[in-house]
Amino acid sequence: MWFGNRREFVRDAVVFASAAAVFAQEMPTSAQEKAATRKVGANDRIRVAVIGFHGQGRAHLAGYAALPDTVVTVMCDCDKAVPSMDHVKKTLAEVESRQGFMPEFVQDIRRVLERKDVDVVSIATPNHWHALAAIWAIQAGKDVYVEKPVSHNVWEGRRIVDFARKYNRIVQTGTQSRSMAGMRETLAFIHSGGIGKVTLARGLCYKPRPSIGPKVTAEPPSTVDYDLWLGPAPKKPVLRKRFHYDWHWFWDYGNGDLGNQGIHEMDKARWGLQKNALCQAVISIGGRVGYEDAGETANTQICIFDYGDSQLIFEVRGLPTKDLLGCRIGNIWYGEKGYVVSTNYNSGAAFTPDGQLIKKFQGGGNHFANFIQAVKSRKVSDLHADIEEGHLSSALCHLGNISYRLGKPYVPGAEKELSKEGQEAFARMVEHLRENKVTQLELLRVGPLLKFDPKVERFVGNDEANALLSREYRKGFEIPA
Repeated sequence: MWFGNRREFVRDAVVFASAAAVFAQEMPTSAQEKAATRKVGANDRIRVAVIGFHGQGRAHLAGYAALPDTVVTVMCDCDKAVPSMDHVKKTLAEVESRQGFMPEFVQDIRRVLERKDVDVVSIATPNHWHALAAIWAIQAGKDVYVEKPVSHNVWEGRRIVDFARKYNRIVQTGTQSRSMAGMRETLAFIHSGGIGKVTLARGLCYKPRPSIGPKVTAEPPSTVDYDLWLGPAPKKPVLRKRFHYDWHWFWDYGNGDLGNQGIHEMDKARWGLQKNALCQAVISIGGRVGYEDAGETANTQICIFDYGDSQLIFEVRGLPTKDLLGCRIGNIWYGEKGYVVSTNYNSGAAFTPDGQLIKKFQGGGNHFANFIQAVKSRKVSDLHADIEEGHLSSALCHLGNISYRLGKPYVPGAEKELSKEGQEAFARMVEHLRENKVTQLELLRVGPLLKFDPKVERFVGNDEANALLSREYRKGFEIPA
C-alpha cells in the first residue's frame, strides 16, 4: 500500500502508470502466455498473484501494477463476487489500464500455486489463512509477501520462518512503516541515542470500533466457497451480520484490533527497543465493553510485555477517546533524555523531557518496491520487513491475547500485578471507560502474569497457555510438518 502523503501518491501513480504503459508497448500481445516460459532475472517483469482482494488486497493489486518491473497475472479470492463489487471494479480498471491486461480470476489458491506464470504470491486473506497460504506458496517455489499479522498463532508464525529459510525464499511482512523514510529516520535517531537509553515503548491503537450488531446465525454469501474460506479454522456457522471484515472480532479467524491495526504499532514499538526476540513475561487486562454484540475479542485492552531491561506497553481503545501526547494510532518511546512520538506510518518527532521539540522526521516509501528489489537480488538482507520480524511482532500480539483469554473478572486491586507504568496505563483506561459511561469494572478480564521462554517460544509452567500457542487444524488444511 502507498503510505506517503496524497501528493506523493498521485505523483508516483502518474510516474508508474507511464512506466507501465511503456512496458506494455514493448511486450507482444501474447506476453502473458509467453511469460510462463521465462525465468525471473534482474531485468524481467516479475509475475504476481494476489490472494484475497476484497479489502487490503486491492492495495496489492494497485501497488504491483504501478511498478515498472511487476505485472499481476492472477487474482484469487474465495468469494467469486469480489471482482464485480463496485469498490473493487475501480481498482481493477486501474490495474488493467496500467499493465495492459486484466489479471485472471481464480477462486482456489491451490490452483494458483500450480501455475507457471506466477513468481510471487502476495497474501491479503483473513488472518487465519496467512501462515498456511505463505507456507504452501513457499513450498511451490514462490516468493511471498504476507500481510500482517503473518500468523494466527505463535507456532505457525515460526513455521513460516522455518520454511522460508529451508526453501531459500524471499518473504516480506506487510508492516509498511519499515519502508517509510520518515519512520526509518525516526528509529535511527532513537537507536543512535537521540533520547538516551529507552526503557519503555508504547503502542497505541485508539481506533473507533462500533458494535457489529447482535449475534445471528447467517448463511455465508452464495458466491463464497465457505469450506475454502474456513480453511484451517473449525467448521462453524456464520455468527455475524457482515460476513467480510467482521471476522476480525472472532478468535477462530482474527486477533482483535491488537492483531489488526495494532500489529503495525507493536512492530514499531519492538523496533524502537531493538529487541530481536520475544518477551520474558506478559500480562493483559481488558474487555469488550460499552455495548453488547456478536464480537468476541477485546475492544479495550492493555498488554505489558517484560523484556527485563525494558518494557513494551500496548493500549487498545475502540470506544471514543482523547489522545495521548497527540497520538491516537502510533507510538511513544521514552528515553532518559526525552521522548519520541509517531502519529502515523511515515513520521516522528523528538522532544525534550519538558516537551520542547528537538527534531522532526518525515518521508514516504514503497514497501512493495522494496520486496521486489529483494526478489531480484535474492538477498534477505535487502528486505525491510523480513518474515522473522513479522513473526516476532505478530507473536507479541498473540501472547497478549493469550493472557487476556485466560483472564478472570476484575476485582479491586488486581492491577497491582502490573508494573508502575502498567498501573498508570490502567488508571487512564479506567478514566477513559468512565468517560464512556462504563463503570462496571468487573466486566474487564484480568489475565495471569505469564512467564515466557523466548528461546523455545513456550510459556514456563503453564499448559493452558501453551495450548493456545497453536490450534487444531482442519483436515486438508494442516500446517506442513
